[in-house]
Amino acid sequence: MKAGLIGTGHYVPEKVLTNFDMEKIVDTSDEWIRTRTGIEERRIATDDMDTSDLAYEAAVGALDEAGLSGEDLDMILVATVTSDMGFPSVACQLQNRLGARQIPAMDVSAACAGFMYGVITAKQFVEAGVHQNILVIGVEKLSKITNWEDRNTAVLFGDGAGAAIVSNVSEERGILAHELGSDGTGIPYLHQTDEDVIYMNGREVFKFAVRKMADSSLNVVHQAGLTKDDVDYLIPHQANIRIMEAARQNLEIPVEKMSKSVDRYGNTSAASIPIALSEDVKAGRIKEDDVVVLVGFGGGLTWGAVAIKWGK
Repeated sequence: MKAGLIGTGHYVPEKVLTNFDMEKIVDTSDEWIRTRTGIEERRIATDDMDTSDLAYEAAVGALDEAGLSGEDLDMILVATVTSDMGFPSVACQLQNRLGARQIPAMDVSAACAGFMYGVITAKQFVEAGVHQNILVIGVEKLSKITNWEDRNTAVLFGDGAGAAIVSNVSEERGILAHELGSDGTGIPYLHQTDEDVIYMNGREVFKFAVRKMADSSLNVVHQAGLTKDDVDYLIPHQANIRIMEAARQNLEIPVEKMSKSVDRYGNTSAASIPIALSEDVKAGRIKEDDVVVLVGFGGGLTWGAVAIKWGK
């Protein structure tokens, strides 16, 4: 069995919060935000739309693209740190809402690297022959845990969801290599506080992210028996354009071969990679047999990457 991605979908809320809007909320400026992060605007969910609602919309899109229904699913994995409630999981809510059978469903908590953790977990089940069609979603409603008085973090985050179906693909395609890791000594640098808001030491997270995004992406390329020249497209976690550029330059690929949605959506944590992936697939930027590298990092500190040969 070989596991790959056979369908993608994404959803972002309609409400747009621009940098100029942020100037009215905290002491900042459009120029300061753009030059340091590459972000121009982000999407914010309304009070009556929760994480599971965002996830549902992305899931429907992925199922449609794969030509499947909820009844065809064998497992649901949802990567999120902003679930609707302590329990049940967002995945269980989706199992019911999508009309899936009584299949396994659980949430995965690995912050911005969560989608990588979900995809690689799904890969093991598919290639072991245990399950065939697994829905993996990265989704966050970060607006509900953002400290809107902290100028250093409030400007960074947005809401959204991205989804993919991990299933059997032909032997020459699919996930070629993967890497996951964590370093709990970095917990003080990025975590949710007792007040239930995001705290981040930007300088320390930046140093960690630049190193791990670069190293991890290169590691999966080498594990797959490939070289930098074989990489057709790079989808890094959309956190900060400077971190993304470091990963791109390490792989020595041209700027047009790197996905970029951070300017429109900001950092959507676990949702950022699958949103970018879904947009790129639908726009035709990812083609059959392209070698695509997905790489992310997040609180934990966590990281993960996969190299995929695209197609069924």
